Amino acid sequence: MKPSVILYKSLPDDLQRRLEAHFSVTKVPNLDADTVQKNADAFKNAVGLLGSSEKVDAALLDNMPALRATSTISVGYDNFDVDALNDRRVLLMHTPTALTETVADTLMALILSSARRVVEVAERVKAGEWTKGIGPDWFGTDVHHKTIGIVGMGRIGLALAQRAHFGFGMPVLYNARRQHKEADERFNARHCDLDTLLQEADFVCSILPLTDETRHLFGAAEFAKMKSSAIFINAGRGQVVDENALIAALKAGEIHAAGLDVFEQEPLPMSSELLTLPNVVALPHIGSATHETRYNMAATAVDNLIDALNGKIEKNCVNPQVK
Repeated sequence: MKPSVILYKSLPDDLQRRLEAHFSVTKVPNLDADTVQKNADAFKNAVGLLGSSEKVDAALLDNMPALRATSTISVGYDNFDVDALNDRRVLLMHTPTALTETVADTLMALILSSARRVVEVAERVKAGEWTKGIGPDWFGTDVHHKTIGIVGMGRIGLALAQRAHFGFGMPVLYNARRQHKEADERFNARHCDLDTLLQEADFVCSILPLTDETRHLFGAAEFAKMKSSAIFINAGRGQVVDENALIAALKAGEIHAAGLDVFEQEPLPMSSELLTLPNVVALPHIGSATHETRYNMAATAVDNLIDALNGKIEKNCVNPQVK
């Protein structure tokens, strides 16, 4: 008999078949309490869990005593109670390599669209406002040769630095827990403390995961340190930013603009003042949202679960110590 797993995210047909070749699969729409209750036996017997965007906490794990590994179709894992997983010796797999280039593309798109006011002026054209040669009220600001400050120099940070350095001739500053020799050597990047980065960068780009240390890392004090001409970009996690402080900084002219793909609450409520500000580009968390990348993420997650349940955890494991 094949081991049992719970699938709580739709997969392409070929990936579903790959999963079913190894496991007995029970597909559920979500991990809500009602769903768990209706499928109690399946959850009780499952050794694997695969999906994304649902909370995996101690309460759920109490209903899954046989669980050995969970695999998320994402690089971020703040929906998972890692301590609870560790206590139960459950492996957590993720997809850190599958979306690197695509998210870096999104960051560069936010930089360009915010600086050149692409969304705003495109809407003005559609509204019929382009009736003569444009004047300064349509102008944006240059990107090339401006200083980029990257907060979080992991895989995505390196990919963004590559685009900025080679594509746009931008000096690169970065703030990270450690100095990255690759960034220093390939991009002539400079490791610095956060205050220095905030004070010197023309574009401050956050690619941080959400942790206790990073929650609301960017608040009123941080925006006050930035240049009034600076543009803030966030494609990491929304909760690393105090949105009320960001809104206040934008309205007061403390910073020039913001390009955001992530928010404290998602979907972004229509009541958010961010949606009323012309100097904000707001995207619906599309960082990895291409057909190719989402397929690769799902394929990686399937392979991760297969490998984890077969004792192969050489890569993509958040907590390999529990094996």
